[in-house]
Amino acid sequence: MSTVIGETVAVTPAEPSDSSTPPAGMVRATGVIALGNVASRVLGLVREMLLTALFGPGAAVDAFNLAIIVPRGLYDLLIGGHVNSALVPVLSAYAAHENRRDLWELVNRLLGVVVVTLAALVLALEVFAPQVIGLIADRDAAPEVIALATDLLRITAPALIFLSLFAVLSGLLYALRRFTWPAFASTVFNGTIVLVTLALYRPLGITAVALGWLIGALVQMLLQAPGLRDARLRFQVRGALGHPGLRRIGVLYVPVMATLALDVLVNRPFSYNLASSTGEGSISYMSWATTLIQFPQGLVAIAISAAILPTLSRQAAAAQRALLPFKVTLGQGLRLALVLIIPATVGLFVLAEPTVALLFERGKFGATDTALTALALRLYLLGLPFAAVDLLLVYAFYAQQNTLVPALVGVISLAAYMAIAIGLLPWYSFFALMIADSVKHVVHSGVSAWLLHRRLGGYGDQRLIRTATRAALAAAGMGVLTYAAAAGLGEVLPRNALGHLIVVAGAGGVGLAVYSALASWLGLDEWRWMRGLLRERLARRAAR
Repeated sequence: MSTVIGETVAVTPAEPSDSSTPPAGMVRATGVIALGNVASRVLGLVREMLLTALFGPGAAVDAFNLAIIVPRGLYDLLIGGHVNSALVPVLSAYAAHENRRDLWELVNRLLGVVVVTLAALVLALEVFAPQVIGLIADRDAAPEVIALATDLLRITAPALIFLSLFAVLSGLLYALRRFTWPAFASTVFNGTIVLVTLALYRPLGITAVALGWLIGALVQMLLQAPGLRDARLRFQVRGALGHPGLRRIGVLYVPVMATLALDVLVNRPFSYNLASSTGEGSISYMSWATTLIQFPQGLVAIAISAAILPTLSRQAAAAQRALLPFKVTLGQGLRLALVLIIPATVGLFVLAEPTVALLFERGKFGATDTALTALALRLYLLGLPFAAVDLLLVYAFYAQQNTLVPALVGVISLAAYMAIAIGLLPWYSFFALMIADSVKHVVHSGVSAWLLHRRLGGYGDQRLIRTATRAALAAAGMGVLTYAAAAGLGEVLPRNALGHLIVVAGAGGVGLAVYSALASWLGLDEWRWMRGLLRERLARRAAR
């Protein structure tokens, strides 16, 4: 169950009683995690809307996106990416002891290593900024874009230290079961970027966004302080490398870091280089489409995966006695994800153009930009259901303390991505990258599902194919009527913000009602169960 007391949210998913529907604890935990994602994604979207309105697609935004590739990439590579797979489990073990002296000792040494290592990296980025930008930008990129990106990199580089310290402190808070502060940190980060940009864009232009990024990283880190009032923190480097806790973190994180290294050092530069070679604005279209697709991914796949990970880990430890509980929990998570992500994919696919227009079409962002961004979004959406399923499968491997298999599968899927992107680029321009990305998720999820099936000796009677088929049928019916509603409203409404809002809200409401009716008629137990739980909670609120 989930409880909220002051600053602390403790999430303990209940054990499944059967495989028919997800337990209430899983849904409640998913809701708690999704709440933080909602606030963060909304402000992240506001941030992107602000960039499009103030600067539009072009050299300034492309330069900014180039400038944050390296600090964001190094953060993901060194500590930020999948931190829960290595950092939180070790810190949790130390936090379980009544005497937390050993916990503070481990964290202090970790903080010392992080600060010393990243200070050296930041100094190198400041000195060699032109060379770094030259490596990641296309050789045909305009000189003014290269020069601007270099200046912006020198502003954003110090954020690497603040972002990494935030990751350590948030991992500590999770280990102490204090989830509120880190849950909404990204909201503060994006909100700070918005405020600083609005305050300074007139005199500073795109530089204001870079300053907002730096200040946001600092504020995000400082936000964790109220949750750590009882902590005895200080930087300590002596004896750090020999500490058993740090060695354990390193052992768990090596395969994860290898995967991240492929993404940061190979995938991202490869993608941005190919995109920038197709013309001005390509990187921006990719960025805006990615921002939108992160909504359903974050609210469904990430939230469900995080919610079931504690239960899966506990059940994996007892797998010698029985694998059935592990299979049941995984199956419940997969079915819940399918029932939610398939209609979300179809709905966003149908409403891609009015959604993009509603959010971005203003200022220098015109109708042509809307059409290009919507097409990029639709191509990304082809792989979204597979990406959602894949994340749950990866977390199943992590629960079994196996980070090597997902890393190896990542190599295979990356090779497929690069081959398809290069092969299709001459015919489809930068859209080849979206197609390749969707194929990558299909490959990764397919290989992961096969390997996990072999590892578990099958998934048991989890009715995954039946659930996916029924959800797809319900979503198909929803898609047809949503399209008809959107087309009808679009014919009579003006092409402005209010008109786009009515189209998205009206057609989206029709789609939700149709999916709900069809899902119930087709016997999707997960959907009916969630409706019942929602009605129960609303009734309780009304009775208060």
